[in-house]
Amino acid sequence: MANSSTPNAHSVSDDGLDVQSIDALLRKAGLVRNLRGNAAGVTRRVRLEGAAQTRLSKAELFHAAPIPRVAPNGVQWLPVPGWDRSGREKTSWLWHGFSTRKGGVSRAYCAEGAAGELNLGFTAADDRDAVAQNRRLLAEAVTGNAATPLVTIRQFHSNVLIIASAGDAEQERPWKADGLMTDEPGLLLAVHTADCIPVLVADRKRRAVAAFHAGWRGTVKRIVETGIGRMRLEFGSRPEDLIAAIGPGIGACCYAVQEELLSSFESQFDYARDLFREVYDSDPVRTKYPMLFLTQRAPGHSPIGPSLHLDLMEANRRQLLAAGLKSSAIQSIGGCTSCQADLFFSHRASQGHAGRMLSVIGIRPS
Repeated sequence: MANSSTPNAHSVSDDGLDVQSIDALLRKAGLVRNLRGNAAGVTRRVRLEGAAQTRLSKAELFHAAPIPRVAPNGVQWLPVPGWDRSGREKTSWLWHGFSTRKGGVSRAYCAEGAAGELNLGFTAADDRDAVAQNRRLLAEAVTGNAATPLVTIRQFHSNVLIIASAGDAEQERPWKADGLMTDEPGLLLAVHTADCIPVLVADRKRRAVAAFHAGWRGTVKRIVETGIGRMRLEFGSRPEDLIAAIGPGIGACCYAVQEELLSSFESQFDYARDLFREVYDSDPVRTKYPMLFLTQRAPGHSPIGPSLHLDLMEANRRQLLAAGLKSSAIQSIGGCTSCQADLFFSHRASQGHAGRMLSVIGIRPS
């Protein structure tokens, strides 16, 4: 009989279980057996493979936003670089842009005595007339006409999409959806964000446009990938004719998540682990005085040490690639809503007391 210390022998527990075989199955599922003497079957999630290579600081993951364009009416917004071209790219027919929090008339989210802000969401804390005026200011900044119809949706972290028309701008209660598209000129499609990722898409040949709102739930539900497929169905769009822009949202530098999200992404995407990083806290006080932050909690249950961060922008870029877009046709504008709270509204950075930005796209009338 083989001795249990023999290198090639399987380890067998007192109750006859082949422990090595069980461990191999758990590793294949991304789990490991609890080795601390607890009841059999208790497992914990394996951290990212090669964690030593993927652990980064927040500063290393930060991607700053470009300097905003300032409209004559004072609105500060971010156009997509190159989308104003005429020539070979043929995108001068596009209206497009990502708002910031600067340049409006709202007082709900700014310090006393500060200039008004560009909150574009009808939030409970803000005055509806101020928000309506802000929306006219944004439309004027992007299209040159404050009366340009603006079509918004009631977002609920889904993969529901609608085909929009100018009549939808007149609805008192917008459609429930997280993406909208049109080939009708003269209106702006808009999605709200305050940390989630906005994605704008345009078909250069068919002259159709779309806007998507992608939080982590919508990303797991493949809102962007589904939307590209819907554009093919509705407008005959070909992926090779599409261009896309990923707007400001919470960056991988700040988006700390629970490990359950890793499981959710792994259930849908074979590249899921490429979207997560282990990030060290770069707090200088904690770095200089680590003993102040020690706790009596068991290892793995304390906030000290690296946290798991999700790169939602990269997740949606991968969906655009999976849908057939060329890498060169996809632009990431940059900007972390949490890091740059002076420029953007952030639900997470403000503990829920935040306005909303709008990301807009439309077709100029002939």
